[in-house]
Amino acid sequence: MNNLRIADMVDYEKPIEKLKEHGAMSLSDAELLAIILRTGSKDMSVIELAQRILNDHPHYKGLHGLNYRHLNDLMKIPGVGKTKASQIIAMTEISRRMSSERRKENIRFNNSETVADYFMEQVRYLTKERLYAVFTSTNNEYLHKVLLSEGTVDRSLISPRELFIEALKADATGIILVHNHPSGDPNPSDMDIIITKEIKKLGEELRIPLLDHIIIGNKQYISLASMNLL
Repeated sequence: MNNLRIADMVDYEKPIEKLKEHGAMSLSDAELLAIILRTGSKDMSVIELAQRILNDHPHYKGLHGLNYRHLNDLMKIPGVGKTKASQIIAMTEISRRMSSERRKENIRFNNSETVADYFMEQVRYLTKERLYAVFTSTNNEYLHKVLLSEGTVDRSLISPRELFIEALKADATGIILVHNHPSGDPNPSDMDIIITKEIKKLGEELRIPLLDHIIIGNKQYISLASMNLL
């Protein structure tokens, strides 16, 4: 079998034909992924390659497992080169962004649960810490977010000056900090608490209060405001 493409398959086996005839809901996960990949390899059809990709992760199988894959991981799978790996990464990122956009419409961050729900699917699969600042209006409506740091959350990586410049640009009346713990355990570290208190103090001086700091783990989160650490 030589690099079997979807176009080379008989009609009743073609995922695109099946989609046209019966709709996307009729396709299996492997068939949907096969449409993205377009071609297989010299040793397997595109459907077989899609099935291999979906079952390659040692712990997380199916589409869920793609959230835990990176470009280099995917390229280690036989039959997956840089182009196919990039297509999969792009597809996964689009899925996350679509989920975020749906949540963002007229969203109000009135409580920690709403904030955690908005960010959960964006950050809980990450292997590095990311610290975000979310800016809100007087009615706690979402205005804008910025990435403050990536890697271990540390005071040396965060510029409070830039944070409050961004807050002023957004005409924000409140700030919420959000970051993930790749370990899955959302309990705050000593540094998390120190940074939170420093930014809270600056916010009080500039009259743009820090409303909360949400730490997200794997399907769980902690609100430092709820823990009376603000």
